Amino acid sequence: MIVMKKCRFAGLLTCLSLAGTSGCSSFMSHSGPYQGYYSGTRAGAKIVADSNNGWVMRPLAAIDLPFSAVMDTLFLPYDYYRSGSDTAVDSPRERVLQSEQQNNTAESLSQAAPLVTPPPTPQP
Repeated sequence: MIVMKKCRFAGLLTCLSLAGTSGCSSFMSHSGPYQGYYSGTRAGAKIVADSNNGWVMRPLAAIDLPFSAVMDTLFLPYDYYRSGSDTAVDSPRERVLQSEQQNNTAESLSQAAPLVTPPPTPQP
């Protein structure tokens, strides 16, 4: 009786762990700015294909890849909804770049005087 409860608990824990980690790349890619369709699957495939990634990340990404594909398929209506949106709304980087273009920041910085720092004072 006790062994049966332990087996059920272990099975439940395993299922919850798999469900909690499945589609991780998909969730991560959808938490930021719009990156197109099947962005989690593409990100996972890049990790698997890149030989510079560590020995831990590549197998984990390979395990996650089919789950990310399923999650990306479920996210297709959301991706379609976001496909026409302005990326500057979602991305702080895009907002900064857009602001710099509007304010001609690069031009004003090129005309600025160079920063002169005083020499260090000797310590007694």
